[in-house]
Amino acid sequence: MEQPNKPEKKKSPVRLIVIAAVLVVVAIFGYRKIMFALHHESTDNAQVETQLVPVLPRVPGYVKSIAVNDYDSVKAGQLVVELDDADIQAQLLQLNADYAAAVADLQNAKAALNNALISLRVNKGNISINQVKLEKAQKDLQRNQNLYAENAITYKQLEDSKYDYETLVKTTDNSHNDLAGAESRIGILEAAVTKAAATIDVKKALIEQEKLKLSYTKIYAPQAGKIGRKNISLGQYVQAGAPLFTVVNDTTYWIVANFKENQIKKLHPGMPVDIEVDAYPDMKIKGSVESLSDATGARFALLPPDNASGNFVKVTQRVPVKIAITDCDKYREVLRAGLSVFVSVPLN
Repeated sequence: MEQPNKPEKKKSPVRLIVIAAVLVVVAIFGYRKIMFALHHESTDNAQVETQLVPVLPRVPGYVKSIAVNDYDSVKAGQLVVELDDADIQAQLLQLNADYAAAVADLQNAKAALNNALISLRVNKGNISINQVKLEKAQKDLQRNQNLYAENAITYKQLEDSKYDYETLVKTTDNSHNDLAGAESRIGILEAAVTKAAATIDVKKALIEQEKLKLSYTKIYAPQAGKIGRKNISLGQYVQAGAPLFTVVNDTTYWIVANFKENQIKKLHPGMPVDIEVDAYPDMKIKGSVESLSDATGARFALLPPDNASGNFVKVTQRVPVKIAITDCDKYREVLRAGLSVFVSVPLN
């Protein structure tokens, strides 16, 4: 006995409508993506940048006081850290004492030079006197020789006049030697005065250097901004040049976007840029291309790749592009250095 045929179930149109709607949405989404890619160059390899200035001590010492806390706002030239200056103050006292001793040495050298100059004048005067006496003794000897030849005087008187003459000859020679010695001492004493004056200049320079070190015990903020995390505490010994913390400039921000090398062909300064900050996805920020780097990011690495090493694998390089933020002051309160952003550059 044949069973009657069951009526066929009609297919529900809802399923077809859902599939069609999904296909339409995918097509629209894909179309938009394709059109966006054709008319934009974009990258998510980008971040917010600003000036980061490290605060470094110029002299070593123990931390005496800290005038700021983590993330405090500071002004340029504001005192932030003070180091203990007791050792430098003691060294400065010693240098001042050395300077006073050097001044005394200079005065002694000048006094010795002055005495030598007086002695030199005395020696010249003695030579003049001895020269007059010598001329008189020579005349007396000549006269006595004539008188003795006429038997007018005794031989002893002649010998006495001869003795007086020879004595004055020796005395005059000695006076000339004394003058030569005095003149040579003048040169030595003048050199001693010059050396003492130079020593004073050295002492002055050391004092100024120590005063400069003393001023370095007070450390000031190099620029306005906000303090990053501190790396110091009270009583800690810090070395010269060791970073204490960093001052982040909170007034100037820009974007550094690392585009692939095959994306920069149509990029040039002045092009408008759309910026989306990951932390604030609803915020739309405008900017403009400011400049393109003359080297890829790999060139700035600590160990740049060497393609001549023999193990070459081609990797698409990225070129840093600096993007200026339009109306940056409007976003100062939300921007932070290092935030990730998505940038897109319209090509038409």
